[in-house]
Amino acid sequence: MPVVLHDPDPAWAELFAADALAIRWVLRDRVLAVDHVGSTSVPGLPAKPILDILLQVDDSADEGAYVPALESLGYWLQVREAGWLEHRVLYQRVERGCPHDINLHVLSPGRAAEEIGRMLGLRNWLRSHPVDRERYAAVKRELARRRWRYVQDYADAKTEVVEEILVKVAQVRG
Repeated sequence: MPVVLHDPDPAWAELFAADALAIRWVLRDRVLAVDHVGSTSVPGLPAKPILDILLQVDDSADEGAYVPALESLGYWLQVREAGWLEHRVLYQRVERGCPHDINLHVLSPGRAAEEIGRMLGLRNWLRSHPVDRERYAAVKRELARRRWRYVQDYADAKTEVVEEILVKVAQVRG
């Protein structure tokens, strides 16, 4: 399976802003935070054209508190990881009539504070450290030239460079 990276697109930030507004609108006070994460959230970074959004709610296991409202926006629950931080992922996909592709990750700070910190820490580091951003971009481009059985294999292959960067993030946090 080929992985197709797109050049950085400033429209990704604009799309996220509109998506975040819609999520906040339908969930209202159930939203603790909505953040743009992943490669599309880092200006200057090539990415698969799928927005990754991190939604924080009080209890990600309580799907009834947020899934029906998100379904009204065209999301559908695709991933349920009860054994890993009660992580949920809802999708929007162009092939199902949505305006663009989204992976909406749902986590709760009470269960997943460390993972939330990793996601936001990596994003923030890459935004503010051009040398590491370019190194990560080079690794992504090299890996995208390969053929993968599953896209997850491509994602897993990036783990080493991501972990190296996260060590730097942790050192700064002290």
